[in-house]
Amino acid sequence: MLVRFLFRALRFVVAFVVVAAITLFYRKVVPANATTIALTFLLAILVVSTVWGSVVSVFMSIVAMLAFNYYFLQPVGTFMVSDPENWVALFAFVVVSVLASHLSTRARQQAQDASARRRDIEKLYAFTQGLLESGNVIQLLNRIPAQIVHTWEVGAAALLLDDKQKIYRSGPAVPHLDLESLKAVVAREEPVIDVAGGLCFVPVRLGLRPIGSLGISGTALSRQTLEAIGTLIATAMERARAVEQLGQTEAAREGERLRTALLDAVTHALRTPLTSIKASVTNLLSNSGLSASQNHELLTIINEESDRLNRLVGEAGEMARLDAGEVELKIESRKIDDVIASALAQCKVALGSRVVDVHVADRLPRVRVDVARAREALVHLIENAKQYSPADQPITITAEPSSDFVTVSVADRGNGIEDPEQGLIFEKFYRGKDQRFTVQGTGMGLPIAKAIIEAHGGTMSLTSQLGHGSVFSFTLPVEHARPVYS
Repeated sequence: MLVRFLFRALRFVVAFVVVAAITLFYRKVVPANATTIALTFLLAILVVSTVWGSVVSVFMSIVAMLAFNYYFLQPVGTFMVSDPENWVALFAFVVVSVLASHLSTRARQQAQDASARRRDIEKLYAFTQGLLESGNVIQLLNRIPAQIVHTWEVGAAALLLDDKQKIYRSGPAVPHLDLESLKAVVAREEPVIDVAGGLCFVPVRLGLRPIGSLGISGTALSRQTLEAIGTLIATAMERARAVEQLGQTEAAREGERLRTALLDAVTHALRTPLTSIKASVTNLLSNSGLSASQNHELLTIINEESDRLNRLVGEAGEMARLDAGEVELKIESRKIDDVIASALAQCKVALGSRVVDVHVADRLPRVRVDVARAREALVHLIENAKQYSPADQPITITAEPSSDFVTVSVADRGNGIEDPEQGLIFEKFYRGKDQRFTVQGTGMGLPIAKAIIEAHGGTMSLTSQLGHGSVFSFTLPVEHARPVYS
């Protein structure tokens, strides 16, 4: 307290010294007319008013008026004024100096208020950004008090939800931020500001209905800031609830879509091999007069359809593991030629006499790849091209560099895919509307291939034109550590 008093007293002393210095300068160093001297005093008064406010500047105006009268107005050396014009000048000097100091102080205060409002707006913006980062209501409620303490640098904050009668806190426990005090604010529906105690409370309203209250300890915020905080909290809570409900609705809709797609896959893709197996077994059991070749044919059908059924179930299980991130890749530096050759070897029987054109660019860098998994993805693309394009049309496989990746493409000359379907083609269980009943499959091959490539850090894309075929492309990252070329 004493230090503050001495600091304020020092301001008056400095103002007196400034007036004395100006007086001494014009009396001893540079003589000047009364107008110049008066303007110099006014300039000094404005500077002091801008820095220290109106109280010091009014004191300085009085001292300057007395010095101006005593040292520069006739008769010099007395406080008497002989010329009536000097009375007007002296009166004008006092009025102008006091008025100018008042206006300067007012402008300084307005600038400070504007700066404070700007800081409040910046803090409210930062507070709003923090609220938008919360994904659900519980996370938001736990975040709000901590965000308030951090943003406004207060001691503690407590948020009460009226329907739950639960308080969410941040900072040290403060006795005045108790349940009863927060409930009283909800009942009053008006902000409460205790400047002396460094406490402030504001109801949290959703529309006109209070849904809770907020208490802050450590500083007293303005009423406008408190009401803005309360409105932002209510809006953020309502938004979080709406997002949660939307997410639940979307999840339910997606679950229903997947269930429908799965049922379609089960009833069509899985029933077909089961029907063939059942028919063959029934024929074997009911007809004992079959020849050895007939028995062998039926057993072959059972064996092939069992393999097909096992593959369909395996694809569904693999897709589930890929979605869960449970597949561990064995990454190594390999040539892309190894992946292509391995995939073609695996598809050799399925392709039969189908022509496959392979074009690999020269001097391709090695890629970081799990050969077995990448081969599986490429096999799915090759089999997809075989199923959806005429048997007499070739399949083209190309590999070329693309920035930090190698791009592999599989092109067919089928009917192409319509634009609305291109965005759905990599969805699980999705199959083209014109082929779902004519081409065998579950719609799992392309999603599995896409998941495998993305696990490598690459991407998969589709380019298609009706009547001209489709091109499925995927990228694999280049091995930068040891760039060995083919």
